[in-house]
Amino acid sequence: MGLDITVGLLDWQAHNDAEGLAYHRRAFARLTEALAVSGVDWYEPEIANPPAVPAVSAHFPYSYLTHLRRVFVLAGHGEPLTPALETDAGQYQRDGQKIQDETAMLASHLLCHADDSGYYIPVDFSEPLFLDPEAGVDGGGIVGSSQRLMAELAGLAPSLGIHLDTDGTLSAAEESALADMEPDTPFETEKFTWHQLYRACRASMAGGQAIVFH
Repeated sequence: MGLDITVGLLDWQAHNDAEGLAYHRRAFARLTEALAVSGVDWYEPEIANPPAVPAVSAHFPYSYLTHLRRVFVLAGHGEPLTPALETDAGQYQRDGQKIQDETAMLASHLLCHADDSGYYIPVDFSEPLFLDPEAGVDGGGIVGSSQRLMAELAGLAPSLGIHLDTDGTLSAAEESALADMEPDTPFETEKFTWHQLYRACRASMAGGQAIVFH
């Protein structure tokens, strides 16, 4: 079990999963309707001749997302960072309380999101949206902005030793280094998760499609 993140989900399902396509069309319709109630005009585009593969697809354990959130919170507080896999259980548990405290501020798009379902949409709004639970939107109705998530990832990058160009993009060399990390690289799980979310944000904003957690 683990988290799948996909950009271009309907495109892929149009070729591979008719039942899933019907389900997610309905799910996106509920999302669009609930967003409209909150004053946000957005819908998931459907492409007449969709590609056979999604724009971005990634899979990793749920714990990887928690590892990334942990370093995000610690870096935001100016605290020393250690890789999750090199941190003793007691300290990791104490850091988990810090994640909960920061999440309760309801400001971070990385933190305020369900672990296993839901959406980031390519609309720039400052704080995460909390849609009416009765609307039945996946992820408990918490919706993030792809643009704001990208900004949070960019802010975290230096703390993980990830080097962005002055325009906030990854060079081809840095992209390759992230894609080909050795298993014993410091912060390997955090960097891997960062890279998958970064790729998803980039594709979401370029194609106007949601990042789907499922």
